[in-house]
Amino acid sequence: MLCGRTNVNKFLIEEQRRNPTLVGDFSMLISDIVRSCKAIAQGVSRGALAGVLGDAGGENVQGEAQKKLDVLANQAFIHHCEWGGHLAALASEEMEAVYPIPAEHPRGRFLLLFDPLDGSSNIDVNLSVGSIFSVLLCPDDCHPDGPTAADFLQTGARQVAAGYALYGPSTMLVLTVGNGTHGFTLDRDIGEFLLTHPDLSIVPETREFAINASNERFWEPPIQRYVAECLAGRAGVRGIDFNMRWVASLVAEVHRILMRGGVFMYPRDSKDTRKPGRLRLLYEANPMAMIVAQAGGLASTGSERILDVRPSSLHQRVPVILGSRREVERIERYHREHEAGEDEPFKSPLFSTRTLFRDD
Repeated sequence: MLCGRTNVNKFLIEEQRRNPTLVGDFSMLISDIVRSCKAIAQGVSRGALAGVLGDAGGENVQGEAQKKLDVLANQAFIHHCEWGGHLAALASEEMEAVYPIPAEHPRGRFLLLFDPLDGSSNIDVNLSVGSIFSVLLCPDDCHPDGPTAADFLQTGARQVAAGYALYGPSTMLVLTVGNGTHGFTLDRDIGEFLLTHPDLSIVPETREFAINASNERFWEPPIQRYVAECLAGRAGVRGIDFNMRWVASLVAEVHRILMRGGVFMYPRDSKDTRKPGRLRLLYEANPMAMIVAQAGGLASTGSERILDVRPSSLHQRVPVILGSRREVERIERYHREHEAGEDEPFKSPLFSTRTLFRDD
């Protein structure tokens, strides 16, 4: 087992020797991504000292206010990854269209998708944020002038690799290349990510869930049912007490689940009927689904496995429910029962915060 002082480059070379699908210069591509994450970690760590806090004064393709670090993180990925000859093209949550490799650089076989700075609403209050990435092979029939958006619309099951960097008390890189999920910690003294958490495994059962409870009134009945049962604790049908968490950073939420189990939910809701979900399939849901699945967990929309969802657009959104396998399976069952009309009548609002903390 790889452990201790194994750095990420040695880990990748050994994985590539074992896995013939990791073709050519795959390890060099991941090295470029790692350099991007190191640069972003430096900017995040300096915060106000580097003048990078606050809004950038514009919006991204999603119509969301961009932070200065959103823009800088996006530029870091492009700067470190476009020139190496490993990529055919890039796509980012912060950019509307595919980013082609400039003509002066050689073009490779891989496609890179990334969310340069997840949880950026937490930047100004000094909470954990992160970067998420996904690697695909460019289709053999890719257009000779370069990949188009259609070439990126592959199911999550076809990802070659996925990972994230967590910029917290320590900087960590969590990576899967289809052979388990592994965690690396940045040793700032030598500037290397060292393998510290080999073969991460998500416990199948949990007493902890994460959801934005302020959206309770908009949730679908299966989610209302599940959360109500958790809040009822020992007095309810589950017979155990649960804890609730919410960081508003997908990277931080998933990392906690990898470390100690749990379930994360950003479900479909009726708050904005134009959006079938809140998280982006290609930049967030797919890479996290692969990471979680390789650690023994499960990721679902509620009705199907996220890795099986067929993308229809670069910025498609989906509901996301992921984490400890048995809890996700329970939520999927509640969705099936609701769709079949087999669930018991359920009143909304649920066993809610208004009920829990009323004064009378």
